[in-house]
Amino acid sequence: MKMHKWLGALFLATAALAQAQSALSPSATYPSQPVKLIVPWPPGGGVDTSARIVSVPLGQRLGQTIVIENRPGAGGNIGTEAAARAKPDGYTLLMGNNSILATNASLYKKIGYAAEKDFSPISLIGSQANILVVNPTVPAQSPAELIALAKAQPGRLNFASSGYGAAAHLAGELFKAQAHVDIVHVAYKGAAPALQDLIAGHVQMMFATAASVVPHIKDALVRPLAVTTLTRTAVLPDIPTVAELGIAGFDATTWHGLVAPAATPPEIIAALHRAIVEALNDPATRKALGDLGVDIVGSSPAEFTAYIKAEIPKWSAVVKAAGARLD
Repeated sequence: MKMHKWLGALFLATAALAQAQSALSPSATYPSQPVKLIVPWPPGGGVDTSARIVSVPLGQRLGQTIVIENRPGAGGNIGTEAAARAKPDGYTLLMGNNSILATNASLYKKIGYAAEKDFSPISLIGSQANILVVNPTVPAQSPAELIALAKAQPGRLNFASSGYGAAAHLAGELFKAQAHVDIVHVAYKGAAPALQDLIAGHVQMMFATAASVVPHIKDALVRPLAVTTLTRTAVLPDIPTVAELGIAGFDATTWHGLVAPAATPPEIIAALHRAIVEALNDPATRKALGDLGVDIVGSSPAEFTAYIKAEIPKWSAVVKAAGARLD
């Protein structure tokens, strides 16, 4: 009888300790249900595809299903605002990118979130180089030759983009500012029609994501001059960077990263960070992202926080110089 009482007391004490540990450390029981990952863009795009690739190995390591929820609209602001307002319990995450976390604050007159204040960064997943490409008829074999051509014919060269305020547009504006050239922006409704007109020769140049333009490079329909990342990209290792070819520090990277609502417990952020880094080290995941032209990063929360902080003023200056504003 005494043994039963002792075991009963031990059980109650153990249960109380477990309850106390759970209260003190949310990660002890996290996650106990599926995790929602908001993608603020339509299905099929680069952000959505990256999210779907990482969601499976991430869910496997967390022991729960990752449910993708596409909430597009207003340049990614609608889904991002929803994520910012979500309960900070680790069950709603956001697949962010440079547009919604770095440029939209200066590009749009009003948005319902502040990237630095309303989110807790988890990890920079990867970056995707934009490739400076020209129509094969353009007599330039390097950025230096292209700059010389643009200076000889101010206002005569056009650069296409996938949309006003898009990463491809702002990369072109950064190039204009740092190369001190007068080239004219032509906005399209998406990368595909922009590339079609580039191939047809209706525009002369474009900053296009690696995933969208590599097949056209292989078919010699466009000529690559440089990549816009600070280091060469694995998908086109023989193509030099813009910085290598004369514009020091030029960096116009498209990047994707995982964030949670602000005030998400540090223990949960740490658990998510461990899981996403393990997922990014999975060979199948690395291949799938690499096939998209994504250079995998896997940063710490502190590194991702610093990266976002540095990107905001950089692109704010580009937006201001270009006079780009959206309602």
